[in-house]
Amino acid sequence: MDQRAELSEFLRSRRARLKPEDVGMPDHGRHRRVPGLRREELAQLAGVSVAYYTRLEQGNAQNVSVEVLEAIGRALRLNDTEQNHLTHLAKGKAKKKRASAARAHEFRPALQELMDAMEGVPAYLVGPRLDILGWNRMAAALLGDMSQLPPQERNLARHVFLDPASRSLYVDWHAKAVDVVSVLRLCAGCYPDDPQLTALIGELSVKSEEFRSMWAAHTVADKGHGVKRLRHPVVGELTLAYETLKLPDAHDLSLVTFHAEPGSKSAESLRLLGSWSAEQPVRT
Repeated sequence: MDQRAELSEFLRSRRARLKPEDVGMPDHGRHRRVPGLRREELAQLAGVSVAYYTRLEQGNAQNVSVEVLEAIGRALRLNDTEQNHLTHLAKGKAKKKRASAARAHEFRPALQELMDAMEGVPAYLVGPRLDILGWNRMAAALLGDMSQLPPQERNLARHVFLDPASRSLYVDWHAKAVDVVSVLRLCAGCYPDDPQLTALIGELSVKSEEFRSMWAAHTVADKGHGVKRLRHPVVGELTLAYETLKLPDAHDLSLVTFHAEPGSKSAESLRLLGSWSAEQPVRT
């Protein structure tokens, strides 16, 4: 991916979402040709020259300091995830991670044993491209059996945007789709030279108009936990909390688990799902 273009578009998109009143600046009722702050207004807030900020927004980040990036981040009202993304794009640290992205499909067998031992808890292992690398029986029962797909198609983004069943599974499909795109955009900032990631983004852009629209928004997020409402064809609607656990010896891999509030209707539904899945034949 073109790192300069990514930096330019990210800064433009973050500037466009701010209004003068958002940052305590007078608007004076002047007509604005484009939404958001002007470059000179953003430069003033960040304490840099207009020419310097213009070069940065054009993708020229040569010799930019962390302090300047932090000042621009404060002016743009970036959160921690967005600030880290900006630093990745501007400083080029992501290029050092190219090799680890290529190896991320490998994981210790003990992790599969751990997931298999988590009876009653849907769990799956996800890599930096949102590839689903491993899962247990409960995850297959809840989200669909990935073993029936070719390995290259076992991907959370492909599931959400290209599998029609996902639109029935997620009660708020749009929110789930935005979350997936935001995480994938973050991955792209970390691994700009990963050809498989570039190919995935290209495929989704060609096959899904909704993906193209969400991708163009340049939203980044790293949602490590939250609540999802699912509509399962066997046990009905469930409200499940999820946790994303980074592995200490493989930071590019995450273990995602789901659980229901104890004593809730969803907890009973999850128990029934476990009983149902135990009766299903094991498919390989």
